Amino acid sequence: MNSRNALRERGSELVEFAFAVTILFTLIFGIMGFAQAAYTYHFVSSVAREATRYASVRGSACTLLPTDCPITDDEIVTYAKSLVPGGINASKLSVTPNHVNPGGSCKLPSSPGCAVSVTVQYPFAFLPMLNLPAVTMTSTSQMVISQ
Repeated sequence: MNSRNALRERGSELVEFAFAVTILFTLIFGIMGFAQAAYTYHFVSSVAREATRYASVRGSACTLLPTDCPITDDEIVTYAKSLVPGGINASKLSVTPNHVNPGGSCKLPSSPGCAVSVTVQYPFAFLPMLNLPAVTMTSTSQMVISQ
């Protein structure tokens, strides 16, 4: 190889390395961001289901759990926020319980045969260091009150 050509190609390895590392880190941070988004959505979905189940077995005719029967909306919210794992900010979690009265046939909102639904919302910031706007993850679950 000519010494003149060697001098021209001297810095090309550094430039190629810079491009490769940039692409590699972009992929790594993208994978991490999407993994956090999947984790957050799974959490939101799970909390909505668990809070709805919790409310559906604590209706106005509940006799098995005398200390928690019947349950109030505030107790549903408190229970849902108690399920928050690491990596989730409980103060940003929004829980909205709603008693559904199909056809107006329910005497009380929490009587057996009526339904309860819980909507959980959480603002997810994709890669916070980029200052992108938050995406609100939402999940709603509904069950019939059993007792």
